[in-house]
Order: sequence, then C-alpha cells, then structure tokens
Amino acid sequence: MSEHEKEHKSKKRKDSQLLIRINSEERDAFIQRCEELNTSAAKEIRRFIKEFMDKHA
Repeated sequence: MSEHEKEHKSKKRKDSQLLIRINSEERDAFIQRCEELNTSAAKEIRRFIKEFMDKHA
C-alpha cells in the first residue's frame, strides 16, 4: 500500500455504527457464509452501502 493510499484510508476512519434488527437464523447464516468466503459481515455490509449509494447518488 502506497503512502497516499495509507493517508487516504486514515482520513476515512470508521467512526460510526449502524444498528439493525434481523432474524437470528438469517444473521448466523450470513456470518457463516462470509467466513466461508474469507470475508467479514461488516466488510460486505459496507460494500453494499457503498454500491447502493453510488447507484442512487
């Protein structure tokens, strides 16, 4: 990672949370699938939000 990328990344600090209520079975299945795909639930939710915002900007 270049110095520019490191600097840009540090400026976009994750400083907030989004609390959602979902069915526990659905949550557990989602987390398990993310683990199987070597990713995290948080990363996939952030990706969804970014893609949604890009599409609907």
